[in-house]
Amino acid sequence: MLLNKPYGVLCQFTGAAGVPTLRDLVAVRGVYPAGRLDADSEGLVVLTSRGDVQARIADPHHKLPKTYWVQVEGAPTPEALARLAGGVDLADGPTRPAQARQIAEPAGLWPREPPVRFRKTVPTAWLEIVLREGRNRQVRRMTAAVGLPTLRLVRWSVGPWTLAGLVPGQWRRASVADLSAPQDAGTKSTQ
Repeated sequence: MLLNKPYGVLCQFTGAAGVPTLRDLVAVRGVYPAGRLDADSEGLVVLTSRGDVQARIADPHHKLPKTYWVQVEGAPTPEALARLAGGVDLADGPTRPAQARQIAEPAGLWPREPPVRFRKTVPTAWLEIVLREGRNRQVRRMTAAVGLPTLRLVRWSVGPWTLAGLVPGQWRRASVADLSAPQDAGTKSTQ
């Protein structure tokens, strides 16, 4: 199942009273997230009941691409983008090489609730970052390491699946057969 996880929702089925979780969005039993998004991140979460699918998605050994749209504070320089692409030294070691490029604000992107803070004197920009690994808060730590703090983070795709046609809180079924197709990173991914 493909879910567009809204901002503020925990990427788990249990949580403290009053804290939104996946249980509030998905009434299907026996499925679990294959990888997670922090509560302050939005976008695609793949839910499955199959351990082999979970491993294929979450294990960096398979190098399944995950595409993120990232609104950052500041203006990216060619040097900052090159550092993101080449691998960034983090406290838990260097990241693998990634794809990183500046993009226009994604068309059709829903407004975030609550909105991202706006400051007239501080520019913002959008980046597309494609990772083939998944560490805790990795994109946020990478952009911070190059002087571009993350303001908004949306996972657009996981392998062959994208958010296309899903509004926040909505989900649809997907075919596991899609995982056997060749992977093309970035926004060219198919559903």
